[in-house]
Amino acid sequence: VQLQASGGGLVQSGGSLRLSCAASGSIFKINGVGWYRQAPGTQRDLVAAISDGGITYYVDSVKGRFTISRDNAKNTVYLQMHSLKPEDTAVYYCAAAVTVEAASRDHFDYDFWGQGTQVTVSS
Repeated sequence: VQLQASGGGLVQSGGSLRLSCAASGSIFKINGVGWYRQAPGTQRDLVAAISDGGITYYVDSVKGRFTISRDNAKNTVYLQMHSLKPEDTAVYYCAAAVTVEAASRDHFDYDFWGQGTQVTVSS
């Protein structure tokens, strides 16, 4: 299973970006998915998350500006970001709890991380 994060870039303060996290491989089910971010010299922090049932969580600093959603048919989770601020600048990572289907049809649960996508917000 691989997670491919994309959609980052350079945007001016107040602008918008949409990040995508696409999963591929022997996926039986994608359970919870989270978007994390890490700025230079800081720890990686959870920004938003969505359960397999669509329940969402946001850290206070992004509430009302970011929206996490998922398209189960495409095995993809999105993070729509509006009203971006310079302090949102970071590398954004997606992480997913995935139920993997083996060749034997047995199912196993693993956590996977995407490679990260850079978001830079200029003032």
